[in-house]
Amino acid sequence: MGVSTTSPEEGIAVITVDFPPVNALPVQGWYDVAAAVRAAGSDPGMRCVVLTATGRGFNAGADIKEMQRTEGYTALVGTNRGCYEAFAAVYDCEVPVVAAVQGFCVGGGIGLVGNADAIVASDDATFGLPELDRGALGAATHLARLVPQHLMRTLYYTSRTVTADELHRHGSVWRVVPRERLHAAAMELAREIAAKDGLLIRLAKASINGIDPVDVRRSYRFEQGFTFEANLSGISDRYREAFVSSQESKPSKSSKPSKSSEPHKSSQPSGPSKSSKSSKGGLR
Repeated sequence: MGVSTTSPEEGIAVITVDFPPVNALPVQGWYDVAAAVRAAGSDPGMRCVVLTATGRGFNAGADIKEMQRTEGYTALVGTNRGCYEAFAAVYDCEVPVVAAVQGFCVGGGIGLVGNADAIVASDDATFGLPELDRGALGAATHLARLVPQHLMRTLYYTSRTVTADELHRHGSVWRVVPRERLHAAAMELAREIAAKDGLLIRLAKASINGIDPVDVRRSYRFEQGFTFEANLSGISDRYREAFVSSQESKPSKSSKPSKSSEPHKSSQPSGPSKSSKSSKGGLR
């Protein structure tokens, strides 16, 4: 469990995220992703990074249960900063990053893939931001890199998801393949990128980042300010507590999950619970 890095082929680093059962990352997990991506990008022998994950889905966002069981602001502020570092590390990686996405990719997962250079997805992959249903804000910056502006707003306001096929039609997903072909497809693209000259590919990455119309670091930080305001109001904590309660009331892991139990579905409560703990700090 955790974040690991391998180099199965010359010039390619594969970073694998493994936080069962759904890859909802704890605070340290976000920092570990950031450290692994930065280390791989700074290795002069690497020319491409593949970011992947084990299990049912690529990423279910932040570990909300960790936030709710941690007193004070520590976990909330840590998640804010950890997500910021992980997203920035992917964007600033000195070599191109290919995200290999299976199953659900929600919340913080959108921050990772939205800042990646290319995305390969399995045909069961779905993408979305259930932030409003979790009492949070953030990562609209990164969703806007995947879909057109008005679709981004509709998805954000409704907490709906889109499929890999839909993103492929919008041009943000490079290939959609059966799940069993996902790793091979990601490696094929990484292999093609890694065949380029190491210096030139690094210069290409820096130059493309330099002409981006939006500074993703500043725009995401701006979003986080409103997230902090939502937490100070107390509403964020009520939504998170309602979400945790709904998860705890679900059948045990031995039971076959229904479709509504997948993290990317909108099965969470539509409003806050009546009880509330004291307000906490920011979230994603």
